[in-house]
Amino acid sequence: MEFSEQIRELRKENHLTQEEMAARLHVTRQAVSNWKTGRIFLISRC
Repeated sequence: MEFSEQIRELRKENHLTQEEMAARLHVTRQAVSNWKTGRIFLISRC
């Protein structure tokens, strides 16, 4: 499953708007939108 599909599914399962998901992840709504459309990928700082 693609990352963008996972984002969509998580939002759907948890009944979250892009803004609500962004707040929980401490990112902008635009970042969530970009992930959903596959334009930008999340990069972890481990």
